[in-house]
Amino acid sequence: MKILVVDDNKTNLILLKKLAGTVAGCTGIGFSSPEEVLNAMPELDFDIGVIDFQMPVYNGVDLLVEIRRFDKYRDKPFVVVTADGDTATRMTALNAGAIDFLTKPVNPVEFQARIRNLVALMEARNQLAEKAEWIRREVARAVEELREREQEIIYRLTLAATYKDTDTALHTLRVGAYAEAIARAYGLPAEICSDIRVAAPMHDIGKVGIPDAMLLKRYTYVDAEATQVRSYSSVGGHILGQSRSSLLQLAAEIAGAHHERWDGQGYPNRLAGEAVPLAGRIVAIADSFDGMTRARPYKEAWSLDRAIQHIKDRAGSQFDPACVAAFVAALPDIRKIMAVTPAGSVGEMAAVG
Repeated sequence: MKILVVDDNKTNLILLKKLAGTVAGCTGIGFSSPEEVLNAMPELDFDIGVIDFQMPVYNGVDLLVEIRRFDKYRDKPFVVVTADGDTATRMTALNAGAIDFLTKPVNPVEFQARIRNLVALMEARNQLAEKAEWIRREVARAVEELREREQEIIYRLTLAATYKDTDTALHTLRVGAYAEAIARAYGLPAEICSDIRVAAPMHDIGKVGIPDAMLLKRYTYVDAEATQVRSYSSVGGHILGQSRSSLLQLAAEIAGAHHERWDGQGYPNRLAGEAVPLAGRIVAIADSFDGMTRARPYKEAWSLDRAIQHIKDRAGSQFDPACVAAFVAALPDIRKIMAVTPAGSVGEMAAVG
């Protein structure tokens, strides 16, 4: 370990450096004035400081206060060397951050004993820091593995849709990619944007409770049928909302809110404005846009310009105006995502973004 020694008396400085070198595993780094020490910071590296109290310009306590202004040195242990046994002097040094004292003239045996104790303290502290860092890495790895499993569950559930309707599976993945692009343009943190991309494909999971014949119906629903079809938002929110996973809870929030409207005329709960969760407001645009620009058994695909104008026209009524602005800003990225389909595969779409 490196022992910082500061003393304006050259004889004392030489003695203290030599004594530091007699402690196993230690070397002394000497400075003859506080100014030299401060000029060497923050590049200066040391583990333990031994500072003389009585020095010109800066005394030892003044120097200690200045050193501790650097975050790098705040946890370093310091010993103050003083000929003054006055309690007030020692209390001042303790308050400045000193943890031990040596009395002049310095007894070599006492010096070695105190430095050995501090070395043992630093070694124990370093071991604890290493263990804490190891625990932090292990926790981060476990969290990442859990997140990967959650993402795979969502992806596999989305993939299952290809066995009945390939375009439906592609739709869910496109919506996730569009939603991430909109969220990014909205200014959300990258981690949240990524979560939205992963969770958004589950927005239609509640349709498992709706008969396929009704979902693919080519003509207008009667009131009872419309009510049944619309219930899938609540079903999806209920299915996913029972999970303790934050990612699946986000998916539940999206599933339950992506058919709400900014003006409060949506379903299932007629929420309005910012009462509609932000992720739901974003996915509402992504879902509508993809639905308009893709042909289905019951409709023709709209042109890109027509779909964009439709969303712009409904800013402040169906859609959150701020989210519409983000959608417009994200159009270059959205066009790139669109280029992957319709010929793309589910695997290709999963890699988008």
